[in-house]
Amino acid sequence: QKRKWEKSSFKGVRFYKHDTKKHGVKYDRYFSGSYQINKKRKFIGFGWASEGWSEKIVWEKLNQYKYNVKTGSGPTTLKEEFLLKEQARQQKVEREEKDQFKNITLKMFYDTYYLPAAVKSKRNDTTMPTEKSYFKVWINPEIGHLKFRDIQPIHFENIKNKLLNKGKAPRTLEHCFAIFNKIWSYAKIHDLVNTDSPAKKIDRPKVENARTRFFTKKEAELLLKSLKKRSQQVHDMTLLSLHTGARGRELFNLIWRMVSFENRSLQLRDSKGKPRHVYLTDETHNMLTRLYKDQYSSDLVFKNNKGGKINAVGQTFSKVVKELKLNKGVTDRRDKASFHTCRHTFASWHAQNGTDLYVLKKLLGHSTIQLTERYSHLRVDSLKVASQNFNLNLQNE
Repeated sequence: QKRKWEKSSFKGVRFYKHDTKKHGVKYDRYFSGSYQINKKRKFIGFGWASEGWSEKIVWEKLNQYKYNVKTGSGPTTLKEEFLLKEQARQQKVEREEKDQFKNITLKMFYDTYYLPAAVKSKRNDTTMPTEKSYFKVWINPEIGHLKFRDIQPIHFENIKNKLLNKGKAPRTLEHCFAIFNKIWSYAKIHDLVNTDSPAKKIDRPKVENARTRFFTKKEAELLLKSLKKRSQQVHDMTLLSLHTGARGRELFNLIWRMVSFENRSLQLRDSKGKPRHVYLTDETHNMLTRLYKDQYSSDLVFKNNKGGKINAVGQTFSKVVKELKLNKGVTDRRDKASFHTCRHTFASWHAQNGTDLYVLKKLLGHSTIQLTERYSHLRVDSLKVASQNFNLNLQNE
């Protein structure tokens, strides 16, 4: 049915009546309006009287829109006005959410944002339980209730003093501060903070973490013999680490396509994915040949009972070390035998045999020569021989 528009007493405003619906004693009326600008007429539908519209209100809106068109500011239609109001409302909500986010405490941020992301990215990382424990025991009681803007260096002086007073090693202090720094960095990514971590301003005791223990040839022989009786796989991983310097995690990630029998080499990848090549001895070459079954396979070389990736060497290695009393009377953790001692042994044997430290650096995958120089004291005899040879050459000229 064609609508019957009627003019109102206000210029540019018209309406039509609803056929049946009433508003008060009168039939409900729908209002529309128009205004002319640049010789063009613009029509705008507004709404029903039952929704609060009237001839006067529509007329005032029309004049406002017409003025906005002329001045180039503000909405020129009801739809534009609605969108601008919605945009303003959304901006207000975002500001309130941002203000609320900036008022979040460290504990709330840790539980709501950092921890879920960290667990997801480290789903197979055995360090996560340690991180949770350090946060719960040392960080949260001191600063968990504080907002980020209220966290100051003095708080980390307090954490440091509590740790040292409890007799904790400097390494534990390093772990606590490193965990907080990661949380702070994650908050920085989300624009919660824009400064460096206050923990970085605190002086910390120097961590002397360099391991000094390595196996003698006899100890390594006894270790391998005992491991073979307990677990062939742990024996094979130990042998490979002793003969190549591979880290435990590098062995866990080793797949068959990274093994080159022809070149007698392995491609290892460290925790950051950086590759390096190591070379096989006769024993390790024969051991891997025995394990290899397919001509080409992407399967893991060492697997757990379910065929998946290993996350730790397990208790077998520790039990055999205890049985052989390799740690008897040892109190300094740096002198205690562990699976990592196999890698240290590889480096130490090389140094004793006179391997150049820069060559050893490449074999171990060290990032700096300073890390490799810890083995330089084992090369005293080799240096002495080199000096003697140099002296003989001078005399013979």
